[in-house]
Amino acid sequence: MEVPVELSRIVINETVDQQIIVLSEIGGDRGFPIVIGISEILAIDRRLKGIDLPRPMTHDLLANIIEQMGAKVDRVVINDLRNHTFYAVLHVVLDGREIEIDSRPSDALALGVGLNAPVFVEDQVFEKMQM
Repeated sequence: MEVPVELSRIVINETVDQQIIVLSEIGGDRGFPIVIGISEILAIDRRLKGIDLPRPMTHDLLANIIEQMGAKVDRVVINDLRNHTFYAVLHVVLDGREIEIDSRPSDALALGVGLNAPVFVEDQVFEKMQM
């Protein structure tokens, strides 16, 4: 089951490569951190703040391609946790059909937040975090 979550916290520390984002269950108490890279966290932060750059960055380019093709990012789903690595899927709708695209969570979130796509976590991921 997909559980709706929100990006509740972004921790940026420019002195190290590993950055932290925290996803929290909407209307619940569960949540967890994900460690991501500096370029991805800066992209997420910039897109959340609505800061436009003179030229498109990678996540902007991908968003532009999806929109120009007439498709829409329906949602981002963090769907698995294996060997301390999170996995995600972008759900893109094109011509009435849903396409699932494998993605790193950091890239999926950077793309999704800029497009106001909802974010979900599979219940099994929360369960694995409790182990």
